[in-house]
Amino acid sequence: MKQNHNFYSNLAFHIAENNLGKTKNNPSVGCVIVKKNSVISCGSTSINGRPHAEYNALNKNLNFRGAEMYVTLEPCAHYGLTPPCTNFIKKKGIKKVYYCFNDPDVRTYKKAKKVLKNKIQKIDNKNKDFYKSYFLNKKDKFPFIDAKIAISKDFLTINKKNKWITNYRSRSVAHFLRNNHDCILSTSKSINLDDSLLNCRINGLNNYKPDLFIIDLKLRLKKKLSLINLIKKRNTYLITCKKNVKKIKVFKNMGYKIILINQLENKKDYMNLLKKIYKLGYSRMLVETGLTFLNFLLKNKFINNLYIFKSSTKLGNRGKNNSNIQILKNISKKQIKINLNGDKLYKKEF
Repeated sequence: MKQNHNFYSNLAFHIAENNLGKTKNNPSVGCVIVKKNSVISCGSTSINGRPHAEYNALNKNLNFRGAEMYVTLEPCAHYGLTPPCTNFIKKKGIKKVYYCFNDPDVRTYKKAKKVLKNKIQKIDNKNKDFYKSYFLNKKDKFPFIDAKIAISKDFLTINKKNKWITNYRSRSVAHFLRNNHDCILSTSKSINLDDSLLNCRINGLNNYKPDLFIIDLKLRLKKKLSLINLIKKRNTYLITCKKNVKKIKVFKNMGYKIILINQLENKKDYMNLLKKIYKLGYSRMLVETGLTFLNFLLKNKFINNLYIFKSSTKLGNRGKNNSNIQILKNISKKQIKINLNGDKLYKKEF
């Protein structure tokens, strides 16, 4: 039976992974329903966070009486925008619910047992890092932040002759990484330099475009950029201190949303900005920017995971850095075993 618990709970995590980074401030949950040793239904938290995974798995014309449910996170037991999942579970006649982690939300924490009583049981599972972002969201009230950067074999981050540093395969993996985040943070300096689209250009994922936050304190973002073609398909925010009514109106007419702040100079200012972004409904952020801004985030301990794509070739005098590379050189990082046609991918967890 223990082996079945592992199999079905791991399957539920694989299902939850499909919408990781797309459920706003709600966690991405996976649910598997088993009857007579066969999976009869499954579900995950819907994009934007509702309906929940349990509802999606149970909202089918099937006989669920006597079945067992495997769910990655404790089912909700409170009334919010929708009734609690525990009520629906009881109504459908589920015999036993196995879940892997308690929900830190105070409205639900360890309350499902009060409703389902002996029909619910917490089980062990090794996917302890899956909800790391959600647990930190609840604790800190700002987004879980990952960052990525590309470097040459000789630790240069800007290619003076070409837009790219790494190869096509590395860039495809980078696009896949974007898929697990609901927003991207960059700067006008980086976007102006690279004319970045910052979307997912992989077959099957090209319809997903994480919303974009651009730090543009003096409103110097170029008007003619490739990302303009996506501005009607995703929310694109400009974060600025510039109170130039005429300039702001131009950007608003182009489709940008404006976040006006007083200043962005120190750690406290960034904390306030991140909390504001979290209140807008964003829980998983990917930072894609230059070395100067990345160094600031690393020094101030904002980054949870750093992904370093390292090219197999040196740039020499064809490359340069705008900031000190020493932090990246000194980081003790772990190589991820993946075939990138000669390039290498490293990950550092903080």
